[in-house]
This record gives sequence, C-alpha cells and structure tokens, in this order.
Amino acid sequence: MFVAALLLNTIPFTLFGYAGKLIPSALMGIVNASTPLFAVVFAMLILSDERPDRTRLLGLGIGFLGVLTVFGVWNSLGQVNVSDDDALLGMLLVVGATVCYGIGTPYLRRFVAGSPHSALELSSLQMLLGTLPLLVLTPLLTEAPTELTWRVALAVTALGVFGTGFAYILNYAIVRAAGATVATTVTYVVPVVAVTAGVVLLGETLTWNQPVGALVIILGAALCQRVLHVRRPTPVGQDGGGDREGSGAR
Repeated sequence: MFVAALLLNTIPFTLFGYAGKLIPSALMGIVNASTPLFAVVFAMLILSDERPDRTRLLGLGIGFLGVLTVFGVWNSLGQVNVSDDDALLGMLLVVGATVCYGIGTPYLRRFVAGSPHSALELSSLQMLLGTLPLLVLTPLLTEAPTELTWRVALAVTALGVFGTGFAYILNYAIVRAAGATVATTVTYVVPVVAVTAGVVLLGETLTWNQPVGALVIILGAALCQRVLHVRRPTPVGQDGGGDREGSGAR
C-alpha cells in the first residue's frame, strides 16, 4: 500500500506542484492525459488479464486525440519554448508524474484492489500513507504561506474532499470492476469537465474545438469500456462453428 501511495499521491502531487510554476496548465493537462497510454504498457507487464485488444487500443488513441483537440494543442505548444530550461524541466516533471500514475494504477489492481477491505478503507489508508512523507519534507523544502484567506482554505478543502477523497473511492471501485487501463481513462474526461465548469461558473468563452474534442473523447471512452464494439471479420469456415461445438459440449 505504501508503494501505491508513493506512486499515486506523494510523487505525482509534488511533481505537479513544481511543474505548475514552470509551464502552462493547459500543457500540463495535455501531458497528463497520456496516463492511459503508460498504463497500457505497464498493465501488459504485470496484469495477464489486461492485455488490450485492438478495440481498446483504438479507443485509447481516439480519446487522446480528443484531449489534444479540447486543449487546442496547436495553441498550447506555441506558448512553450522547449529550448528554455525551465519549460523543459516543467514538461519532464509532468511526464514523471504521468508515468507514476501509469505504473501505480496497474500496481493498485495487482496488489491492492483484491483486498477484502472496502474502497473507503483503502482510499483512506492510501492518502494517509501518501501524506506522511510530505509532512516530513514540506517544512524542509518550502515556506509557510504568507497569507491564507478563507476562500483559499475552502477551495483546498473542497479539492481534498471531492477531488481526492471521493475520487479515490470511485477509483478503487472502477479498478476492481473494469481494470486499471479503463480506470486511467478518467484523465480523458477531466478536461471536458474543466472546460464545462469554466464556461458555466466562470463565464469563460467556448471555442469550437472544445465541444468537438469532447465528442471525440466520449467516443474513445466508449470504445475503451466496450460500450461500442468494432466488428471483426469472421474467418471463412468458422462462422458460428465454435458456438455450435460449445453448445454440443454442454
């Protein structure tokens, strides 16, 4: 459990915090959306029952293209000068955090999710163990905030309760029910929710690429979760033969 806490809490949260000071948030979101791609690779290594088929790989690819569309990658990449050391470091930090998620979720499925304990118990323990290293390192590496308003405190509390607490409980349920790869596709949905909230709550402007990208993401997620099926050609001479043979055996 401590390994899962490090991979899914301590390390990525720290890396994202530092990266947010170096590169635009849109670029962070784009890189973070590659989590399912890393998860596929590591799931193939440690989970024998999660070897993706063509339909799921197609869904992952389509979903990632949808994320790039939502963020308007053609605009976001133009904001970053890769020759700038700070920008390059920021991108590497986000990639590191994303790889942690890609490793941690299959690890969670393999070694933790099969536990008889409830999702609430496992989530609470994971977040507690993930917080302990930060309690030690934070005073050594950072300074106390000079000002903490009630709005900031309320926002941080809401993020902790809803964005982390409830989210991890649901994450355990999804990992158990659908597997690690499908669970990581939540990173495809995050930008859709963020854009919608920005328009509804903050009055931000909606551009053409955002709803188009959202539809592409939904299509990719549907393929990943087998809501949609891609028909495959049946080899000649085997049409229905397996079913008849299986029926006879029963």
